[in-house]
Amino acid sequence: MLHSAEGRNLKDVHLVLGIAVLAANLVAGGWGALAWVHKRTSVWFWYLLRFAQALVVVQVTLGLVLLATGHRAAQGLHYVYGTSPLVVSLVTEGMRAGAAQHELEDVEDIESLTPEEQRALARRVLIREMGVMTIGALLITTLLLRAATTG
Repeated sequence: MLHSAEGRNLKDVHLVLGIAVLAANLVAGGWGALAWVHKRTSVWFWYLLRFAQALVVVQVTLGLVLLATGHRAAQGLHYVYGTSPLVVSLVTEGMRAGAAQHELEDVEDIESLTPEEQRALARRVLIREMGVMTIGALLITTLLLRAATTG
């Protein structure tokens, strides 16, 4: 069990990291939404998203450490809302693969497409994937807001 001061410091880190995770997902979701609305691909969206996802993993891990060391949230729902972002990240990754498959289902032979058609197809796949992942990031943002109110 952590000493009182160490436990308090860990809880403070969990709080500050929670704000960072919330902000990172909001920025990734906002960036992705703007890119998706304008039908533009964005390498930066993927960097922001992966950073936000990594922060989710760290935050959930830190929450589990707090729980294992005897710290409890004010409300039990905090655990549901706190771990849900990790589940949403995993589910949206699976949905992203399905979104790509949806764009490819009518294509019998990619090699038979012209280079321009291949680029257009790749762009459609990427935009569809960005849409799915953007929805995930925005959903994670709302879950984290709720987790903050139950902690």
